[in-house]
Order: sequence, then C-alpha cells, then structure tokens
Amino acid sequence: MWSPGQVVLRREVLNDGRVWLTAPVVVVRDDPELLATYLPEGTPFHFPDGDWPSANGRHPWHGRGRWEGNGLLMLQRPGDSYAVWIFWHGAEREFRGWYVNLQEPFRRTAEGYDTQDLELDIVVSTTGSWEWKDDELLEERIREGRFSAGQVAEIRAVGAAVAADLDAGRRWWSDDWARWAPDPAW
Repeated sequence: MWSPGQVVLRREVLNDGRVWLTAPVVVVRDDPELLATYLPEGTPFHFPDGDWPSANGRHPWHGRGRWEGNGLLMLQRPGDSYAVWIFWHGAEREFRGWYVNLQEPFRRTAEGYDTQDLELDIVVSTTGSWEWKDDELLEERIREGRFSAGQVAEIRAVGAAVAADLDAGRRWWSDDWARWAPDPAW
C-alpha cells in the first residue's frame, strides 16, 4: 500500500503490453477497498513514440503536454472495470458531477499502477441523471485494432451494469468526495 501524498505513475497500457501514456499521480488513499489518486493541475503527460492503434497513430491526448484545469480525483476499487473521476470547474472548484471512466482493473507495478482506458464513459450529473459518452467510438476502435469485438461486448456489458446501478440509485462512492480538496503541500 502507498501512503497519502506519495507520487506514483499511472500508465495506460494497451492489449499488446505497450505503454502509450504515463502520468504521475498523488496517492490520496490506498487501502484494500479503495485506491484514490489525484492528477494535479499542470501534471505532465508522457506519450512514447510508436505506431498506435488510432486514426492518426497517436494517443487521443497526444499534443496535450499537461493536465489543464482543476486537478482530477480518481476513485477505483480493486477488481472493478471502471473508476469514478471527479472534476471541478473554475477557481471556486465547483463540483459538476461524476464521471464513470470504464477502464481495466488497475494492476500494481513497482512504480505505480497500470490500466487501459476502455473508451466508454458515463457522465453523471449532480441531480443523478446520466448519459453515455463515446459509445459511438467503440466500433471505430475495433476497426483500428485497439479492441476486439468481444472486448467491446464486455465493455458495453460493464457499462450496462453500472448504468443499471445508477438507475436503481446505487452508488458505492460518497458525496463527500465532491467536497474533497488536495493538501496544499502537494
């Protein structure tokens, strides 16, 4: 387990084992039930060179040198195929809602953890209503060779399960996270 304030590397790793995005994140909480990490404003991204499975052969964020705007808090439970991301807006850090980022369950490494973004996301408003984000891109990812048809079916099944929980009013994360603020020392 890591300690609060410790910096570790979050890496996005493709099916073939290649790392195509690396970013340092700050550990907020790490215990058997939850890994919470924070991507502060201005955090640099690293995109290794390579021929990547995308329309232009690059990571979708390629060209963005750093995280812009308020920092991003990522809540992820061991074994879950998604994380809950929390964004804030403006200098007042106004909470705008929850963002369910479908991704492979995180895997610990010597330097941090690996995951793979699975493209499909769910945007949950402050009122609890939700909508899909990027569902239309999954078929394109099959054509590019990033995902297989079987993977896309699994991704959509995970998304449907999360959506069913949201429709039933079930969330494992607390509203307290919306009011969380980073330690100024970070």
